Amino acid sequence: MKYISLLFVLNIILFGSCNEVNPKGEKEVREFLHEWNSKHTPIKAEDLKQDYMDVVTYFGAEMTKEQIQLDKIGLFQKYPDLKQSLDDSSITIEKEDGNYLITFTKQITYNEVTEAYPSFLSVIYKNGEFRILREGVTAANTSKNTDLAPTKAILEAIYKANPRLYGDFNGDGSAEYAIVKSPILVTASTTPKGNVGEVKCKDGCTSIIKFSDPAIPSISISDAYKSNLVNLGDLNNDTSDEIGFWNLKDGTESLYVYNAVNGKLLASPITINIKVHKNLKLIDVIKKVGPKKIRITESVLEEDGNWKLKSRVILLD
Repeated sequence: MKYISLLFVLNIILFGSCNEVNPKGEKEVREFLHEWNSKHTPIKAEDLKQDYMDVVTYFGAEMTKEQIQLDKIGLFQKYPDLKQSLDDSSITIEKEDGNYLITFTKQITYNEVTEAYPSFLSVIYKNGEFRILREGVTAANTSKNTDLAPTKAILEAIYKANPRLYGDFNGDGSAEYAIVKSPILVTASTTPKGNVGEVKCKDGCTSIIKFSDPAIPSISISDAYKSNLVNLGDLNNDTSDEIGFWNLKDGTESLYVYNAVNGKLLASPITINIKVHKNLKLIDVIKKVGPKKIRITESVLEEDGNWKLKSRVILLD
């Protein structure tokens, strides 16, 4: 009977403490939390990306660590005087399916107003480092400032309305993003065969690629009203990613390959007749084949009136 009682007590101790964090673990988690908080400044916000997993549930929306970094940087651009601090007495740490759930209250001051945001982070310890899996505010949050406590719907609407292409477009080792400012269509005629004919835009059919880094010059593309951006990687070995602009027309798609740093075309536009050559992947159209060498494949109209795919290798400057 004595042994049964002893086992019973041991079970209570073992199972009753399964969600507790040992003192050493709690100390390290607290240190990570304070280090993460210390990066919420205009200068250190650039370093926040390294604290997150590649894809994170951020205020309910699935976002990449690059998107989160830029969202944080954007806060300081909108609120230059923003300051964030932690209420140490509010911090609690629990084990959550092998990870750590940290709840805390952060005090945010901006525009001479201070608000409390009951918040949480879910972090994982991986390869000797803590990384954030989830970030958000708890149900106790009452702030109406959707910049500082955005909803899932707001975040998804922002990124749907303005799709962003991420990459290291200036070669500094950090991510920037690019968006396209498309012209406003006024009219688009239709040919007897049902194809798109003449297209007219307000103030001209010019699309503009804009970058989050103001030091990167914008790129204007004329006769372009519908498009898609792609990150082509570092094609010319200058440590920065090249950017591709697909000019989408009825029956053809043309890929413009730009050096994002200076806005120069690295090759003449690569045109694909999508009515003849269907379902081509990006790697079928352009591929790096060596240092500063790319192979491009495009649709070419032969003398016999047939369209054929032809490839050639280009040496980049």
